[in-house]
Amino acid sequence: MNKVNLAIQVLPFSTTEDKYVIIDKAIALISDSGLKHVVCPFETVVEGSFEEVMNLVEDIKHSCLLAGADDLIINMKLHAKREADALIVDKMEKYS
Repeated sequence: MNKVNLAIQVLPFSTTEDKYVIIDKAIALISDSGLKHVVCPFETVVEGSFEEVMNLVEDIKHSCLLAGADDLIINMKLHAKREADALIVDKMEKYS
C-alpha cells in the first residue's frame, strides 16, 4: 500500500469558541496520530496510507465539532502515485 500526502485545512466557524483554539485541537490530533506531518501557515500536510489519513480527517471533523465549531469546512488536497509513495520529503528537500 503506497503512502499518500494529504493537505488538510480546517476552517471552523463558532459563535462561542475562538477558531484558533479549535484549529489547535486539530493540529494536536495530527501530532498525536504518529503520522509524518508538516504544519504550514494555511494547512498541514500529512503522510500515510490513504486509510490512515482519511481516518484522521474523520477524527478531526468529530473533534472540532465537539470543541465548539458550529460549522466546519475541511479543505483537502490529496497526492497519490500509482507505483510509489508520495512523500513530503520529495516535495521539500530542494528547499532545505
